[in-house]
Amino acid sequence: MVTEVFGAGVPGRRTGVLADVWGRSAVRDVLLTVGAAGAVGVAAQIVIPVPGSPVPITGQTFAVLLAGAVLGPGRGAAGMLLYALAGVLGVPWFAGGTAGWPAATGGYLVGFVVAAALVGQLAALGADRRPAYTAGLMVIGNLLIYLVGVPWLALATTMDLPTAALKGLVPYLAGDLLKVVLATALLPGAWMLLNRRRAG
Repeated sequence: MVTEVFGAGVPGRRTGVLADVWGRSAVRDVLLTVGAAGAVGVAAQIVIPVPGSPVPITGQTFAVLLAGAVLGPGRGAAGMLLYALAGVLGVPWFAGGTAGWPAATGGYLVGFVVAAALVGQLAALGADRRPAYTAGLMVIGNLLIYLVGVPWLALATTMDLPTAALKGLVPYLAGDLLKVVLATALLPGAWMLLNRRRAG
């Protein structure tokens, strides 16, 4: 069903992700994976506190989903796993320059890994080539992060689930919409430029 929706296997339709356009090697894969973790770490320093919530607004989710789409499922998920493990072990690149295990927001870190893997897989099937598909790709990725992060927040803080959603989801929807719009312009735009260069 997924391949039917995104066109994988259709004669003449290329599949794959942007990171593989110029070839692939083990060294390149390592550098891209580390780079993805670093990009999320930088994006995590864009912090807007949310009153009454332990979950700040950051640029992380955009960087996570973009990394998954550009790198594909394996490297995307590996980059997010590296980001999470390094932060837990002491690298101060969680939100606001913090480190260590974030008990209340740890579910979002787990969601980053899952979302990057799925977004990367769908992008490899062609879901980042058209604006409408890219918008759906980003929405799915964000939903996955919340599906793990919000229940985790509820369990870690003894909030009920509606309260956790109110504090760990609702304040971020406007920002998520902006991120969807940006990705809808960036990813298909990158493929369009690439295809023009190939045609030229």
